[in-house]
Amino acid sequence: MKTKSTDKDILVKGIKQLGIALTLLILGPTLLHLVLTNRERPFFYLLLTISIIICCIAVIFIFKGINTILDSLFKSKKYK
Repeated sequence: MKTKSTDKDILVKGIKQLGIALTLLILGPTLLHLVLTNRERPFFYLLLTISIIICCIAVIFIFKGINTILDSLFKSKKYK
């Protein structure tokens, strides 16, 4: 009888996605803070939009990374 095992390739992919999310979680709010403290700059609205998009992409990568890690743990293709 075979038991389920973790698919390590998919697990590494999920950890990479969480690493990207961590980078974006640091970059997005930092850029947002810098933009909001310098409202009189010429590219205020452009940088504000970019920083909000970065924060949203970070949340998406968190969900994708956690979902990928859970898939590697529970939906193993090696189990038949």
